Amino acid sequence: MAAGRAWPVPGPPVVVRGWDPPATPYGPGHRGVDLAAPPGGEIRAVAAGRVTFAGPVAGQGVLTITLDGSGSPPLRTTYEPVHALVHPGERVSAGQRVAVLDAEPPHCGKEGCLHWGLKRGDAYVNPLALVRGGHSRLLPVMGG
Repeated sequence: MAAGRAWPVPGPPVVVRGWDPPATPYGPGHRGVDLAAPPGGEIRAVAAGRVTFAGPVAGQGVLTITLDGSGSPPLRTTYEPVHALVHPGERVSAGQRVAVLDAEPPHCGKEGCLHWGLKRGDAYVNPLALVRGGHSRLLPVMGG
């Protein structure tokens, strides 16, 4: 896991549906990942940041956190369908409990899951990059 980051759901996460970016802005695809989570389960902040939105969108609860030190424009991570426990303007830390998964409307059937998204500006990004770390780099062997 990348330093200063936490999975948004407890336990070893199970990806129910993976990242499948659309070919065009309005084309079909999956603009995030779905992680198995029971209705009422805790949702945690992936990284430190500021809550920029908490409320309903199209009938379901959405929470958006703008991540600290993530460049310009900054990264924004979203969680849905949730009942937010934090409010816009509030600062959060990685691993902090920020929401609970709503039971209705179910996102992945009766078992439930969290839809977790990530954007930079208007571009969708694979949120798994936040917790799976960066690229490995090989360094030269010195004095060998």
